[in-house]
Amino acid sequence: MALTATLAGCSSLTPSSAGGDGDLVLRVQGMPPATDKPGVALFKKQVADFEKANPGIKVKGSTTVFDPLTFSAKLSGGNVEDVIKVPLTEPQRLIQQKQVQPITGQLKEWEHFKEFNPQVLQPLTDGAGDVYGVPQNPYAQGLVYNRELFEKAGLDPDRPPATWAEVRTAAKRISDRTGKAGFVHESKDNQGGWQLTMLSYAFGGELQKEQGGKYTATLTGEPTKQALRLLKDMRWKDDSLGKTLLNNQNDVIKQFSAGQVGMFMGSPGTYRLAKMQFGMENTDAFGVAPMPQSGGDATLTGGDIYMVPKSADKKHAAAAVEWLTFAYAKPQYSTDIAAEQAKALSADPKSAVGVPTLPVFDRKRQTEIDAAIKPYVNVKLQNFKPYTDGLSTLKLKPEPPYQAQKLYTVLDPVVQAVLTKRDADIDALLASAEKDVNAKLAADQK
Repeated sequence: MALTATLAGCSSLTPSSAGGDGDLVLRVQGMPPATDKPGVALFKKQVADFEKANPGIKVKGSTTVFDPLTFSAKLSGGNVEDVIKVPLTEPQRLIQQKQVQPITGQLKEWEHFKEFNPQVLQPLTDGAGDVYGVPQNPYAQGLVYNRELFEKAGLDPDRPPATWAEVRTAAKRISDRTGKAGFVHESKDNQGGWQLTMLSYAFGGELQKEQGGKYTATLTGEPTKQALRLLKDMRWKDDSLGKTLLNNQNDVIKQFSAGQVGMFMGSPGTYRLAKMQFGMENTDAFGVAPMPQSGGDATLTGGDIYMVPKSADKKHAAAAVEWLTFAYAKPQYSTDIAAEQAKALSADPKSAVGVPTLPVFDRKRQTEIDAAIKPYVNVKLQNFKPYTDGLSTLKLKPEPPYQAQKLYTVLDPVVQAVLTKRDADIDALLASAEKDVNAKLAADQK
């Protein structure tokens, strides 16, 4: 009963220093939704183990998720938990605006701090070298594809497209021979702008630059125009993007899980959504390749970041870093914990154990972790091999570092226009969007 009470979602964020028995109550985001039963069970066990190892601290889990429309107001008002979970678009802005606390000193007390992969810490670090968060399940975007539809279209599922010209050819072939959408590009809920960013990176583009401590949008570069021209040609010349053109990620994965989509841009982690949330029956059809390229040799990286807000007092902040280290850093480092968690998750046939992620620590440690969880892996690793083999050849680029969500909001209508209007003027759309975004960024940086 005590554990159930501890894990109840936060109904109020009125600050409180202690529970009824004098324990410090630590409120943390990151509790999985009730639909993720294996994840909830694992979270409950982590809480119980943490409280046993840290007497005097009670963890209160929250299923609160990041909402770009309300997050800033809640954070400014101190109406957030003691540990917050944000996407990789947010840390640099939060650091610059001093809305989160550095955790370097306490985190360095952990003996394996130096073994972190510097690539995953760089977006969480300020100019002085202070670290402000711990990553969980970092990822790099790639090309998710349906191996079964590839075979039906006469394509080799073991040789997925490596360039965007090849993607276009494959998409048309899938559409022509199977009647399914050859390729789907997300276009709403900020995800159209997000996916245009990763596509622009593959063409060699940049959507934001920093000069003199100020950030401006750079949306009118030729690579971004080329990316949109590709989408326009696939839509209006090839008719290979399907009939449902206004989609978010869940829409696309749901369609993909039902065998209605040949390809989309996504990470290996979308396998979990396909299997666990959308009930993909033929999971052997799930394939993933590194991001196809057209001169950029780069792919977008992201992930969930756990941070300590400025509103947390000294005692809660210290407890928060203990929780971050215990719940996220150590499990991603420890072979014993990784194996234990993999074994527990594998007991549920609906789970997905062994899906590759971007390594949080150095390559040596990742190899040891892979070996430790191997007995419990229940995904077909061979279908992820094109991705894992090819990822090392690409530069990992984080999302635009300042107010990326505002940039994405403005880019969504640009993507939608290209997909729904045959005469869409790409140059004019991008020029107008750049002006709009820069007005917003200038107002934020006064």
